[in-house]
Amino acid sequence: MKSFSFEPIAANDSTVLILGTMPGTKSLELNQYYGHNQNNFWKFMFLIFQEDFSYDYEIRKALLQKNKVALWDVLQFCDRIGSLDSAIKNEIANDFETFLKLHPNIKTIFFNGQKAHAFFKKYVELQKTYQLHTLPSTSPANAGKSFDSKLAEWKIITTL
Repeated sequence: MKSFSFEPIAANDSTVLILGTMPGTKSLELNQYYGHNQNNFWKFMFLIFQEDFSYDYEIRKALLQKNKVALWDVLQFCDRIGSLDSAIKNEIANDFETFLKLHPNIKTIFFNGQKAHAFFKKYVELQKTYQLHTLPSTSPANAGKSFDSKLAEWKIITTL
């Protein structure tokens, strides 16, 4: 199955960029980042920024923009059956050179899981120095750590 990433969620004043690999099947079906209800990404964001949780996608996007967080995926396109990153083939990276020029306030890039970081290192050559941090995947497939343990690591977003 051919998969294409979404447009980034970003405001002109974004200072942080969070990158996943590629939207999973449920996210593509809903046309929403992290659309699978078992993915903890949105739960983490609302807890980290101390806001009441919402299922409304417009409120979710506004939460990120209000807190100067941009969201995108490393990959623009790939072939993949299912949602596992290990099934990704024939991948093409997004255009980070243009994106980062258009968002010059971004200083820190977080990766939602090891695979996002690995694809980024493979395909992206940065022209500036950024703080790079790999966080545990929010995917339900990442069962190696508890919710609370992962949340504790994700809280670094508010300290930078």
